[in-house]
Amino acid sequence: MLVEEIMKTEVISLPPTATIAEADRLLQQHKLRHLPIVNEQHAVIGIVSDRDVRDATPSIFQLDTDRHELENEIQSIMSHPVVTVHPLDLVEDIARIFYDEEFAALPVVRNNKLVGIVTEKDMLYTLIQLTGTHVQSSHIELKVPHRPGILPEVTAIFGKRKTNIVSVLVYPFRDDPSYKILVFRIQTMNPAPVIQELRDEGYELLWPNNIQESQT
Repeated sequence: MLVEEIMKTEVISLPPTATIAEADRLLQQHKLRHLPIVNEQHAVIGIVSDRDVRDATPSIFQLDTDRHELENEIQSIMSHPVVTVHPLDLVEDIARIFYDEEFAALPVVRNNKLVGIVTEKDMLYTLIQLTGTHVQSSHIELKVPHRPGILPEVTAIFGKRKTNIVSVLVYPFRDDPSYKILVFRIQTMNPAPVIQELRDEGYELLWPNNIQESQT
């Protein structure tokens, strides 16, 4: 999945000469947490968060506060230089940037011009889509040997049952490189036949728990 598929393209930005008061008004009016700061060529030269503005705003609990501070230019409190991403970057790659740098938003730039923005919330929603939890489905986890061909072997069972797979994820199994975990979300009213066939084929189910079936 590419950044251009999840980014917001209607981005509210400000020039560096805008006041802190203007930034505060826009943040509150549009319920935003970040404002990119752009120059006349629409290139990103900084970014301001709601926290930056809040820290620069005089406290209402202080006597004789100087409200003229809000007329200072936004460039006086913006963060720069700014880490940006490209619309054709992979979402998986920018997720690493969010994690490593602890960013809450990343401006998206093409040809040195601001074209979008991606936020933590966008990333979380994308994760929901990638894992298939946004649709009604059943969750199955298998511990399998880490060897070539294991994935098509397992999915053949779903195919034989004509079961629609919503999503597939592959995880390492703890610190053991000999195994991996396959996580499936499938669309079926009754996953029991598929689950039983997986057990019959000798696959170790982690979810539903791989316990002996109740004796009859």
